Amino acid sequence: MKKKLYKRLACAALCLAVLTAAAVLGINGYVKAVTAERILPPEQAAVLSDVDCILVLGCYVHESGRPSDMLGDRLRRGIELYHAGAAPKLLMSGDHGRTDYNEVKAMKLHAMEAGVPSEDVFMDHAGFSTYESIFRARDVFAADKIIIVTQKYHLHRALYIAQALGVEAYGVASGYHTYAGQAGRELREILARCKDVVTGIVKPAPTFLGEAIPVSGNGDLTNDEELILS
Repeated sequence: MKKKLYKRLACAALCLAVLTAAAVLGINGYVKAVTAERILPPEQAAVLSDVDCILVLGCYVHESGRPSDMLGDRLRRGIELYHAGAAPKLLMSGDHGRTDYNEVKAMKLHAMEAGVPSEDVFMDHAGFSTYESIFRARDVFAADKIIIVTQKYHLHRALYIAQALGVEAYGVASGYHTYAGQAGRELREILARCKDVVTGIVKPAPTFLGEAIPVSGNGDLTNDEELILS
């Protein structure tokens, strides 16, 4: 009797695992399919019209303030697009949730060192996730049409979120290099896409919103004291 019960439970668990895997892979494939056409080569993105800003998504910054390789590539691509005339402003969105860690300061300084005027670089200090960065680009920075810059594997999810939030968005990949641990990132991204399909339906408010600072204005309004003092 117990053996039959165990067999039934094992069979049910196996069926559930198969169905879950099928659902995850199905959602992953759907997200990639519906966003693929909006991932553009840099030359094509540079001739889009009426783009409000280039949104560069943040990632890890070393203790010294040096951008990680992945972030460095995102910044390189975003700055290249700015200089090519793809958009008049850069929006640097990342994590500045602690006083001892500031992604957006490193991002803005990098852009300024590359010849981008300070007033053309906006800092989003509360871009704690891909979803929050895009939500805030729309609601805080009043951006309706954007170019998103990040690695290609990440672009599909970012573009799907933008679509769910009603933002016209195009993506340009920043994969100049290969990165250690990429296989693990690809696997985690599959789950993240599934999570953000749900997030795109629920549409929760981000951690912080605040007063509107349109990207049509002066990016220096978003500077923090650390940047001013530097």
